[in-house]
Amino acid sequence: MSMHKNEERLESLQKSYEQYKSQNLNLNMARGKPCPEQMDLSNGMMDVLTSKDSLKSTDGTDLRNYGGLDGLPEAKELFSKILDVDTDEIVIGGNSSLSMMHDSIAQAMMHGVAGGEMPWAKQDKVKFLCPSPGYDRHFAICELFNIEMIIVDMKEDGPDMDQVEKLVRVDESVKGIWCVPKYSNPTGIVYSDEVVERLASMETKAADFRIFWDNAYAIHHLTDEPKEIKNLLEECKKQGSPNRVLMFSSTSKVTFPGSGVAMLAASQENLDTYRKNISFQTIGPDKLNQKRHVEFFKNVDGLKAHMKKHAEIIEPKFRAVIEILDQQLGGKDIASWDRPDGGYFISLDTPEGCAKEVVGMASELGVTLTGAGATFPYNNDPKDQNIRIAPTFPSEAELRKAIEVLCVCIELASLKKTVRAS
Repeated sequence: MSMHKNEERLESLQKSYEQYKSQNLNLNMARGKPCPEQMDLSNGMMDVLTSKDSLKSTDGTDLRNYGGLDGLPEAKELFSKILDVDTDEIVIGGNSSLSMMHDSIAQAMMHGVAGGEMPWAKQDKVKFLCPSPGYDRHFAICELFNIEMIIVDMKEDGPDMDQVEKLVRVDESVKGIWCVPKYSNPTGIVYSDEVVERLASMETKAADFRIFWDNAYAIHHLTDEPKEIKNLLEECKKQGSPNRVLMFSSTSKVTFPGSGVAMLAASQENLDTYRKNISFQTIGPDKLNQKRHVEFFKNVDGLKAHMKKHAEIIEPKFRAVIEILDQQLGGKDIASWDRPDGGYFISLDTPEGCAKEVVGMASELGVTLTGAGATFPYNNDPKDQNIRIAPTFPSEAELRKAIEVLCVCIELASLKKTVRAS
């Protein structure tokens, strides 16, 4: 637009901003949490262990007592389907896959990994590749253990494999990579077969290199045509590198976030190492909770039916966000956003140098977003442009209001930058 039109639009947006400010809003989209209606879907799980027989596992284990270090047989049978592995390739843990990832990193730092020569912490330096935008809690684990993080660009089918292959081929201190391969957090990207194959077959200078495969959204589809990904563990076996991958998932957003079931799938050597290390940490996970999940879902068809109910609740929210973004910002060349087919987030990019300003402006109006920069290592988005939208928790009415506010803030920040530049 002409400078005169820009200034007129700026004045109009400023009035809208002040009007929202007077409404004393209190809307929170900072984290990807299930809404109460989603959690209500699992209330029946609380009532399934009603008989004496239901307090025993299929192998006769008394669920009320100690033991069962790596999970119940029936839990392995059911949840191995999520990660598409055999029952002897999976460990069923407690309520948090994040805890299993943290423990796996801690074990590698203190004791090394299966087949490795020495603990990571005793080596000169440890680096991780971090496809970004990515998951902030992955990055936080690296910071905790003083692991240097290297940004890898995300493409439409996964991490930029040219960058990945170059880095792992020449630098022995690169020990791992974080991956959210299906409906990636926050972009919704699904890894292509080619990316999976290249991850499995790439040459790594570090013999103790590991792929941390956080398949958190493996069954979180928003459409009736679920996206599928190639099995990385099987690909690694084919390439003669079965120890390369550690696969994680959980039911944290399937049933109750604080009382789900976590899982780790890997090679036998990796699992033996993991079991040995956690045997000093615990006598066993919550077997009653594992049994509750198995009795509630019955089988994989029951699990799929349950996830369809989730989609019926949250798909309209995702649709509402995209609809408002299209209406308010479409065609203005000031923002771009993803249209995910699953997962929990929508990734939005503002003009460069505007994300922090937009998030701050929205906060002033009572709309809390994930902090700008959180989707990059060290909370530092080099372009200051990415914003993660978490549509699931608010009601649809609250969500619509929040996205309308966000659109005003984006356009206002963009126009201010244009006027300042002129």
